[in-house]
Amino acid sequence: MFTGIIEGLGTISAIASSGPGKRLAVESVYQLDQTKIGDSISVSGACLTVVKLEGKRFEVDVSPETLAKTTFGNVKMGDRVNLERALRLSDRIDGHLVSGHTDGLGTLQHREQVGNAIQVTIGASAAITRYIIAKGSVAVDGISLTVNSSGDNEFAVSIIPHTAKITTIGIKRIGDPVNIETDMIGKYVERFLMRPASGKSQEMMEKSGIDMDFLVKTGFI
Repeated sequence: MFTGIIEGLGTISAIASSGPGKRLAVESVYQLDQTKIGDSISVSGACLTVVKLEGKRFEVDVSPETLAKTTFGNVKMGDRVNLERALRLSDRIDGHLVSGHTDGLGTLQHREQVGNAIQVTIGASAAITRYIIAKGSVAVDGISLTVNSSGDNEFAVSIIPHTAKITTIGIKRIGDPVNIETDMIGKYVERFLMRPASGKSQEMMEKSGIDMDFLVKTGFI
């Protein structure tokens, strides 16, 4: 589990084939003290496991599923990535709860300077944007961001100077792909509501009078 508060940047320093998957080596800009083999690191929003560690350099295996769902499918030597080590239970949660399980890809469509911030518009499929709401949270390349506005196939976020300076969002260009993870709460709520109730659960819902029609009428969905 992560917070979406990026610790620093890394650079892809080696790429090797591993069957249908890949093994990547990443050079971090900061010391990986207290990190050990088997730990999880969010690499541009994808939760990956450290399999080799030497100083600031670590290696991770990327599965075919992750290659298909993230920008790592087209990763190149020298690519910059955002890094965040896993959340500790004693830490403050400054961003929002991020699992590192990317929902899919988006594309940077527009960027505009607005005051001291950069407003970025990201295009994404309706399957992703259905879980994105204005003033809600979204992780873009692992960065916890607040949604300014959301449409059927796009959403907009504001990037403050600090975020632009220490993450890859500051160097992304129009047309560049990004990894997107939507807020997990909405997906769980949808799953619970759409799953047919059975046994005692169905009986309890009937007695309480709570059903899909009730939730729609009262504005919950």
